[in-house]
Amino acid sequence: MVESLEVMDIVVPALGEGIEQAKLGRWVKNSGDAVKVGELVAELETDKVTVEIVALHSGTLGEIVAQEGAFVKEGQVLAKLDVKDSAENEPAQFHSPDIADQAQAPATIQSSSEQTSSEAAPFVDHTGASSPADKENIFDLAVIGGGPGGYACAIRAAQLGMKVACIEKRTTLGGTCLNVGCIPSKALLQSSENYHALMHDFAGHGIEADSVKISIEKMQQRKASVVEANVKGVEFLFRKNNVTWIKGEGVIESQGRIRVEDRIIEASKIVIATGSESADLPGIKIDEVDIVTSTGALAFSEVPQRLAVIGGGVIGVELGSVWKRLGAEVTVIEYADHLINGYDGEIVTLFERLMKKQGMALKMSSRVIEIERKDNGLVLQVEHVKKGTYSEVTVDKVLVAVGRKAYTARLGLEKVGVVLDERGRIKTDAHFATSVPGLYAIGDVIAGPMLAHKASEEGVAVAEHLAGKPFHIDYNIIPAVIYTWPEVAFVGKTEEALKAAGQDYKVGKFPFTASGRARALGTTEGMVKILADAKTDQVLGVHILGPTASELIAEVTMAMAFDASSEDIASVCHAHPTLSEAVKEAALAVTGRAIHI
Repeated sequence: MVESLEVMDIVVPALGEGIEQAKLGRWVKNSGDAVKVGELVAELETDKVTVEIVALHSGTLGEIVAQEGAFVKEGQVLAKLDVKDSAENEPAQFHSPDIADQAQAPATIQSSSEQTSSEAAPFVDHTGASSPADKENIFDLAVIGGGPGGYACAIRAAQLGMKVACIEKRTTLGGTCLNVGCIPSKALLQSSENYHALMHDFAGHGIEADSVKISIEKMQQRKASVVEANVKGVEFLFRKNNVTWIKGEGVIESQGRIRVEDRIIEASKIVIATGSESADLPGIKIDEVDIVTSTGALAFSEVPQRLAVIGGGVIGVELGSVWKRLGAEVTVIEYADHLINGYDGEIVTLFERLMKKQGMALKMSSRVIEIERKDNGLVLQVEHVKKGTYSEVTVDKVLVAVGRKAYTARLGLEKVGVVLDERGRIKTDAHFATSVPGLYAIGDVIAGPMLAHKASEEGVAVAEHLAGKPFHIDYNIIPAVIYTWPEVAFVGKTEEALKAAGQDYKVGKFPFTASGRARALGTTEGMVKILADAKTDQVLGVHILGPTASELIAEVTMAMAFDASSEDIASVCHAHPTLSEAVKEAALAVTGRAIHI
């Protein structure tokens, strides 16, 4: 019996508003190759996005009409596809019937005899599933990891009409951030700040309290309730947006195929959003009881009398300050010459001075070479890496906070050929695509700052890219925050970076001691520092050490997103009395016009 064949055209889909042509970047399939429904055939490049050409039918790729590097327009024929005449070649559709109204198409294939207008592209042909059970395991998009990047990606993709699954090995959604990171640490941080204020600040306000008691058990219960509310909120958002939550550890077995325990998930596109884990320190064994990572430090059942923090980065100083405020003697041991490496040097100097003022002991240019368990506690052998001298630090608990590393273990990446960089992160292009077609990665598992908000932005961006929509992330203006007291926040370039680049700049500073609102609050430590181009006045970087720096940084981040000058910020009326007036005054100070200093 001879099968009948139909020749269909693979054509350029709608490219988006204002885009007239695209460059044919590459052919993934060659003439004569077998093509299955949902497989990537070619990629088009525009100045905004990469448009993926995905097969809507199974068959054999025939004549290639347009060559790589050629510029093509909407509706132009790219290649021919010899399609078998069978039921399995019903055109694949998005899970949502109205996706055409919501997303641009990655590809459109039209019959030579019946040309139709281009529609939003499909991902997986769900009609080919042999049973209802099969359909339950077939998705347009599968996201591995339910943290800030993964769940944001899943929700946005579902909003765009895709049938989405999110695979998460934890029993709760939210990843490290919501479960054992950002959220629980801020809950404990707030409790510790309240306790410290009651013990040290309230008397100055005329509020006196006797017999103040601290209950770590209740603090931990409150922290747990905060975490639960947040993770339940993500669960609600999944239900609201029809995202399928698959519990278990996902392992990529082949292109478009994931094993979750005894269940096989198939998806046209896969996004890896597995985040990161605490980095190890050679020779030191973590038990999460006495020698802990941030996870263990968030679960102490009592205040340690003596706490050593190995690592003076963001995690170390945040958690160290939490337990310091609750009564622990804290010693921070940092290999570098200064704390919070990478922040503006002037801010770092002020920050270190404040940490010492608050009673935190700092051992800089030092490393821990051994930890011994003795009757009087944990004894750390510390070497000064510049002087070559040695000292001992005896404590009850040790927090190892020497950074984080991308979580790529047990995902099956090596088996499918995913390329990693020298630091074990997944290599991606500008559109988050890995070395394997149809496989993408975002967040901590790829290059860039390991920040929850960066991961969330990338999650939304890759979802919109897969739907054929333009996206943009400016990695030069991703803010960073340290939630100590006072807080530290910055966005853009440091003064050291500008000097190293040979760029001429101006500086404007305003101390919180000159802020009426800060004085009324009793929190006058710190300042706002603005760096602007010496010629154009464009804001290049902003650094804040002071009360609510985490909130104040948003204003200048928005300004920088629109290439604002210091004059633009200075010319905006700020309410009085507010802490944000310090931002305006610092902007005025760039040109020597500050009023209150």
